[in-house]
Amino acid sequence: MDYVTVREFRTRPAKIWQRLEAEKELVITRNGKPFAVLAFTASNRVEDSLRAIRRARFEQALRVQHQRARAAGLDRVTLKDINAEIAAARRATRGKRTRRP
Repeated sequence: MDYVTVREFRTRPAKIWQRLEAEKELVITRNGKPFAVLAFTASNRVEDSLRAIRRARFEQALRVQHQRARAAGLDRVTLKDINAEIAAARRATRGKRTRRP
């Protein structure tokens, strides 16, 4: 994968588009740090490309949540524990409900 600075992106757009077509993906950097990804797509594949990007982001977020749950020991919570939490939350909110007109 090739990197392009924001400045280069602004000053040489035609060259960037040619590189994008050849490389298929470019990383845009700002102050030396990656901040965006440009991905080539055909005009008839835009929706498919966006769907794939969104799915990949979702899967990454889910992996992070699983890792956090394991680190916190939440992967060993039983159904009994979950039901006890639900019951406790219900008890805590009993009496605090307001009637709606």
